[in-house]
Amino acid sequence: MAISASVVKELRERTGAGMMDCKKALTANDGDMQKAIDWLREKGIAKAAKKAGRTAADGAVAAYISKDGKTGVLLEVNCETDFTANNENFRALEKKVIEHIAETKPADLDALNDSIIDGKKVSELVTEATATIGEKISIRRFVTYETEGKLTTYIHMGGKIGVLVDMTGGSDELGKDIAMQIAAANPSAVDRAGVDASELEHEKEILRKQALEEGKPEKIVEKMVLGRINKFYKEVCLVEQIFVKDNEKTVKDILGGEKVLRFTRYQLGEGIEKKETDFAAEVAAQAGMK
Repeated sequence: MAISASVVKELRERTGAGMMDCKKALTANDGDMQKAIDWLREKGIAKAAKKAGRTAADGAVAAYISKDGKTGVLLEVNCETDFTANNENFRALEKKVIEHIAETKPADLDALNDSIIDGKKVSELVTEATATIGEKISIRRFVTYETEGKLTTYIHMGGKIGVLVDMTGGSDELGKDIAMQIAAANPSAVDRAGVDASELEHEKEILRKQALEEGKPEKIVEKMVLGRINKFYKEVCLVEQIFVKDNEKTVKDILGGEKVLRFTRYQLGEGIEKKETDFAAEVAAQAGMK
């Protein structure tokens, strides 16, 4: 019988199994959803489904530069514990995926998950890893740079922070210094032109309110805001930041004639809300206690 794509999608969402496995399960069971779920469970393919609702906020950020130096990738893969992040299977998956991204250059996360490695979709490899390792594994995000300039990466604390930088040129040491600066000082833009307009307006509004709260006359508030915005720029613009290795210099000073064209900084798990577990309440609930 013909199996619709929507039914396959539903089974995939309910079990965490790959699309092809879901289609096989539905075909083998005449489209019966429950029997297909049982079929997947019996074959061990749906083992990962129990992990799907967990929060994966640990893991590692990885970086990769192609041998010709023209393609760079920054990738975040999540799991549930830092113990798993150091697991051989987890690291092997991360390495395989990041090299695949550099080679195939998928447009986005959906394209990556649908792309093929060794005859299997990336999403299926992730599901298999989840089942094998015993924790929820997920590819969260990645960025790919292609350049005629110089690419540099920096990974801090085994993958807690990762940086990819694209520069016009310069030495390896300069590239590393810039990448470490970004990791440590967390700028949001290369220079003033790159500061997000909404971020800038938000900051100005806060500064206006601060000045008024301090009882400053409205006629001088705008001058005060301008002065404080210059301080804000020095915090968020990479080239205006104080160089972390020499507080007598700015990043612009150490760049000399080179320029930073763009950068990406990933901090592991940023923005992911970790679920706090009340173990006493959990045990009581399982025991039927109130």
